[in-house]
Amino acid sequence: MPGASTNRLGEFLRAHRARLEPSDVGLRGGGDRRVAGLRREEAAVLAGVSIDYYTRLEQGRERNPSAQVLDAIGRALKLNSDARGHIFRLAGLNPNLTPGSTRDLVHPALLQLLDSFPTSAAYVLSPAFDLLATNTIADALLSPFSGTTNMVRVLFQHPSARTVFADWPTLVEHVVHALRLNAGYYPNDPEITALVEEFLRTSPEFAALWRDQAVGGLTRMFKVFNHPEVGRVELTYQTFDVRDAPGQQLLVGTPAPGTRSAEAIAYLGSVHAAT
Repeated sequence: MPGASTNRLGEFLRAHRARLEPSDVGLRGGGDRRVAGLRREEAAVLAGVSIDYYTRLEQGRERNPSAQVLDAIGRALKLNSDARGHIFRLAGLNPNLTPGSTRDLVHPALLQLLDSFPTSAAYVLSPAFDLLATNTIADALLSPFSGTTNMVRVLFQHPSARTVFADWPTLVEHVVHALRLNAGYYPNDPEITALVEEFLRTSPEFAALWRDQAVGGLTRMFKVFNHPEVGRVELTYQTFDVRDAPGQQLLVGTPAPGTRSAEAIAYLGSVHAAT
């Protein structure tokens, strides 16, 4: 049997099994428990695998677990998204992330954070680029697209998109590449799948960008808006992953201090806050 130092997956599983009590997973306690935590046979039953298989996995005698087995064990041991991804990597596999049922729910603390950017446009996107939450300035900046809450639809379907977004060709390229990246992270996501299938049928421009197979995340980006109320607005955007809601991203667009764009953003914020 491999030495303990070479059995990182087994060590990780044993440690997390030891942290759980039977009551944590809906089992009755009791009995002679000489050590804390779940027994191996309990973890095996919860994961839907044989006791022998689970034992061999912890002992390092099973070296090639399937993604399905790792996913079941991760759920049985109540691992969070970071820990679930980690056991995949320990087993030499790439994690197949799945957005949870709360994917489209924005945590109250994150909603509060949005309002802490009084001079920036801040909003939260889902993996399918739905606008889940916006602050006042983001609302004002995106007001020409009122009623359309998906950014892919805004860019490819809204009649004002090519006018409002001065750098439309570059922006749609980045968004389609980021959508393809999300589709790789969440291959069974019905919203991403439906969105891609629709636009492959209805938008030749989307289809051309999708076929080039390029991927890339939304990181730092410079955007220029031609806003109907205040004219040209230049913002530098930074994107942050929301760690406790896999797939959600926080985007914050900020103007350079002392510029006309900063004045325009301040004006939009004051006018729309009063409405």
